[in-house]
Amino acid sequence: MHEIGKILFDEATIADMVQELGGRISRDYAGKDPMVVSILKGAVIFTTDLMRRISCPLTVEFIQASSYGMSTKPSRNVIIKKDLESDIAGKHVLLVDTIIDTGETFDCLMKTLSGRKPASLNAVVLLDKVCHRLVDVPITYRGFEIPDAFVVGYGLDYNEQFRNLPYIAMLKTES
Repeated sequence: MHEIGKILFDEATIADMVQELGGRISRDYAGKDPMVVSILKGAVIFTTDLMRRISCPLTVEFIQASSYGMSTKPSRNVIIKKDLESDIAGKHVLLVDTIIDTGETFDCLMKTLSGRKPASLNAVVLLDKVCHRLVDVPITYRGFEIPDAFVVGYGLDYNEQFRNLPYIAMLKTES
C-alpha cells in the first residue's frame, strides 16, 4: 500500500518557482516566440502553469515517453508513445518536464528533438533528482533539487494516482 509521506513543496512554494522560471524564460525568449513541448502526462500541470507565466507569444506541443511502467524505479527502456504533431525545424523549443531522475528519458527526447533541427533547444525542469543521474542532461531552467525519494503530486504519479495533488510529496511505502 502506498501513502503520501512528507510534503516537499507546498502550492505557494511551487507557484513562486514557476513564476521565477516563467520570468526568466520571458526575458530570454523575448521576440523569439518559443514552442513549449510538454512531456505527457506528468508535465501537463507544470507546463500549463508555466505557460501562464511566460509573457511572450508561444505555441505548445506534446510528446509522451515512458520509462517507469508500473514501478517506482525507472527502466533503461525509453519508449516514445506519442510524437509531436508539428515540425520544429527552425523553432526555439523548450522541452518541459516536471522531474528529471536518471536523465535517460530526457536525454532520449533531447536527442530526438535535436535531430529535427530546431533553432534552439533548451530544457525546463521543475524537479531535479541529481543523485540518480546516469546521463548528463544540460538543464537551462531548473527549479528545485530533490532528495533520493519517489515523489508524487503536481502531475507526478504512482500507478496513475496522486497526479491531482496541488503539492509535491514523497511517496511512503509499507514494508
